[in-house]
Amino acid sequence: MDSSPLDDVYFIHFSDDSKIHLHDSKDVLHIDPSIPLPVQKKIGESAGTFNEKEITEEQILSGILTVLAYDRENENAPYYRSLIKNARPNLKKELTEAAILKTKNGDFEFAEEIFSALRGFDPEDMATILNTALFLDQRADSFRNAGLFEDADACDSEALEFYTDALNAEPPIPDAFFNAGFFFLKKRKYARARDVFETYIAFVADEKEENLGENGVYKKNRVQKILDDISNQNMEDERFSAAYELISRGEEEKGLAEIRAFLEKNPDVWNAWFMLGWGMRRLGRFDAALKAFEKALECEGGKTSDTLNELAICLMETNKIEKARTVLENALKDDGENTKIISNLGFVELKAGNPSRAAAYFQTVLEFDAEDKIALAELKKLDV
Repeated sequence: MDSSPLDDVYFIHFSDDSKIHLHDSKDVLHIDPSIPLPVQKKIGESAGTFNEKEITEEQILSGILTVLAYDRENENAPYYRSLIKNARPNLKKELTEAAILKTKNGDFEFAEEIFSALRGFDPEDMATILNTALFLDQRADSFRNAGLFEDADACDSEALEFYTDALNAEPPIPDAFFNAGFFFLKKRKYARARDVFETYIAFVADEKEENLGENGVYKKNRVQKILDDISNQNMEDERFSAAYELISRGEEEKGLAEIRAFLEKNPDVWNAWFMLGWGMRRLGRFDAALKAFEKALECEGGKTSDTLNELAICLMETNKIEKARTVLENALKDDGENTKIISNLGFVELKAGNPSRAAAYFQTVLEFDAEDKIALAELKKLDV
C-alpha cells in the first residue's frame, strides 16, 4: 500500500491552558482545546509517545500544511488556516519563494509538496495557481529530457488545467497570458499561442515604458516578435498543427504528408523543416532527416539547440561521428545545461569507442537531473 504524507501526522487535543510560543516572537499561539490539531511526527516518534510540552510550533504548522495540502475537505480547515495566518503572516510569501527556488534547482518533489500546501492554504490565490502551472510546465520538460515521456505528458496535462484556471482569473493576470503563450508555443499550438499572446499585448499596449520597467518592455517586445513570426511564417495554418499532432501520436506518414503540403506554400519556415526532419528521424530515415534539419538551419531562426541536437542524432546514425561531436559541442556552448545535448555527447563517445568519456558525460547529466532515465541506464550498462 502506498504511503501518504498524512501518515506522518497525528491529531491531538491540547489542554485548556496550552500556549505555543511563536517563532522569533514573544507572542503565543492560543489553542482551541475543542479542535484536534495536526502535529508532524518527529523521526522515530509515534502518536502515543509524544510529550505535549515538547511539541513545537514548527511541528504544528507542518502538520497543518500537510492537512491543507492532502485533506482539502477537512472540516477544520478554516480554523487551521486562521491559525497559520496569525502565526506566520508572511508564510505564503516565504513558501512561494522556497517552491520557486526548489523548482529552479530541480528539486521537483519538494516543490510539488510546497505548491500543494500553498493551494490548500489559500485555494483562491490565482498567483499560486499560475506558479503551479509554471512548475508543472518545467517539470514536464525535465521528464521529457530524461526520456520519461508518459510522465511528461501527464505533467503537461496538469499544467494545461492550471494555465486554463489562471487565464480565466478575475481580474485578469497578464503574466498568465505571457507564460501560457510559451506553453502553447512548445506544444506547436500556434493558433492558441497567438490568441493568448495577442491578449497579453492588449493588456500592456497602452502602458508607458517607465511603468512597464525594463523587464516588462523586454517581455512586450519579445511577444510582439513571436506574433510577427507566427503571422509571417503562417504557423497557425491548420496543416502545420495537424502535422505535429499526427507525428506526436505515431501517425508519421500522415503527418509528413501534411507538413510537405505546408512547405510547398511556405518553403522558408524553419519549424516546418524541423518537423519534417523529426518525422523522418522517428521513422529511421536518417539521411532524409539530416537534409531536412540542414534546411532548417539555413532558414531564419532555425539555428536552435533542438535543431542542432536532432541534426547530431542523424549524423551519429549515418556514422558521421566527428561531425556529430562538433555539432553537439557547438550547441553546448550556447546551451550548457541542456541534458539532451550532454547525453548525446555520451552516445557519440560510445560510438567512437571511448566508454570512460561517455560515462563522464552521463554522470554530468545526473548532476543536473539525478533521475535521468537514459543516463542511469547507460551507466548501468557501463557498470559505473
